[in-house]
Amino acid sequence: MNYVPKWLLATCLLATASSLAAMQQTPPKALESAVSPSLTAVPYSDYADLVVASPVIVDATVRSEVRLKPAEAPNVPQNAVRLYIEADVTALIRGTGAVPPRIGYTIDVPLDSRGRPPRYRKMRVLLFARGVANNQGQIQLVRSDAQRNWTASNEALTRRIVREVLAPDTPPTVTGIGNAFYTSGDLPGEGETQIFLTTADHRPISLNVQRRPDQPPRWSVALSEVVDQSAPPPPRDTLLWYRLACSLPATLPDAALHGSEADNAIVAEDYATIMNGLGSCGRAAGRMGA
Repeated sequence: MNYVPKWLLATCLLATASSLAAMQQTPPKALESAVSPSLTAVPYSDYADLVVASPVIVDATVRSEVRLKPAEAPNVPQNAVRLYIEADVTALIRGTGAVPPRIGYTIDVPLDSRGRPPRYRKMRVLLFARGVANNQGQIQLVRSDAQRNWTASNEALTRRIVREVLAPDTPPTVTGIGNAFYTSGDLPGEGETQIFLTTADHRPISLNVQRRPDQPPRWSVALSEVVDQSAPPPPRDTLLWYRLACSLPATLPDAALHGSEADNAIVAEDYATIMNGLGSCGRAAGRMGA
């Protein structure tokens, strides 16, 4: 393929325009990952970010690529070029409808030391994207690094997260912290902290910390009004863990605290216990989640 038809180019430019602002703010390392994502284990949160943001996820093999001229590719990051790529679809991993056997999309990639773009022809890739209105054969990548090298482990992780996201009991998207309270018990050193979170769809979710005399605090998550104090914390690299570890602030906001100074200090300490238990989100630097 040595050219792009004008009608197709116009469609590509429209599909690209809505994501130009995001691409201009993309960190250089994220742009580089579009060329050769690390072969080491990718953080769960990085793929969760992509899956959550992508109505369409495709396993495909690149058939051809064309370097667009500067006039056809405005606002490309410095030392980068825009490619128009056509790929043959191997499988639709996520999507509400069928996709054609061949799809097209644009991607901004950095130039090497010789001023050349990477070569993708015959490369098998995972594409995290959205559809283009009125053009079933075109997709738009959700991020500049939303083309990923295909590996069996990358596909397996992607499919696992898709199942978690689409499950009937999928945990809600956490948007912040509502209120936090500490209630003392009958014995010295006994009490319970409850931290109520806000969610995108207003479903309930709370963090609960049980204190018992001469025992370390024990925390759990409740996805309903009923609190199961025996429930273990969510395992790392699950969607519930991701919703919490990658969304909660490092410290409780003052607006969430309504108790006495002593009670608020206990709540803050219990919240720190929860955050330590969750651990780092592990998201690549500069990336934002959904």
